[in-house]
Amino acid sequence: QVQLVESGGGLVQAGGSLRLSCAASARTFSSYAVGWFRQAPGKERESVAVISGSGGFTRYADSVKGRFIISRDNAKSTVYLQMNGLKPEDTDVYYCAARGGSAAYSVPREYDYWGRGTKVTISS
Repeated sequence: QVQLVESGGGLVQAGGSLRLSCAASARTFSSYAVGWFRQAPGKERESVAVISGSGGFTRYADSVKGRFIISRDNAKSTVYLQMNGLKPEDTDVYYCAARGGSAAYSVPREYDYWGRGTKVTISS
């Protein structure tokens, strides 16, 4: 069982930055791919960025390419999402998720473990 705890959400103005963190309780954290997803009320959960277990592979949603960066520190069992150039449409609850195996997928159903989410609000 892997527990995930997100932090770093908050309220910022458009154009600002936030860094989200996802701390995991996993002995062999490098054997888990991790993804950041977001969901607005009444909408489906969508992929934001995913990263392989080693960190050597990343994939981003088109809407965040060039603005967000996903990274991980396996020694700290933590994955980060650096969000720059934030826009009001980035307002959502952001979740991190992990799946056994190093391959990173962008489909939420591929992930076995989920955090409770952290709220990000961007004001215009």
